[in-house]
Amino acid sequence: MTSENPKHASNPSSDESDNRQGGGVFIALGAILGVLVGGYLGQPSVGLLSGLALGIVAALAIWLKDR
Repeated sequence: MTSENPKHASNPSSDESDNRQGGGVFIALGAILGVLVGGYLGQPSVGLLSGLALGIVAALAIWLKDR
């Protein structure tokens, strides 16, 4: 007979402390939406950079919240 310890389950989602949020999606969406909005306004490069900056800020905020 084997005894199973619930603290050492093979499912990584069973441990609440390892449940992390993903902030990288904000970087990708910021870049895409920034290019689209910037292209509409005639400045796609500025839109890309500002979208990336906003996405990085959002990703950092989520990372700091999870710490």
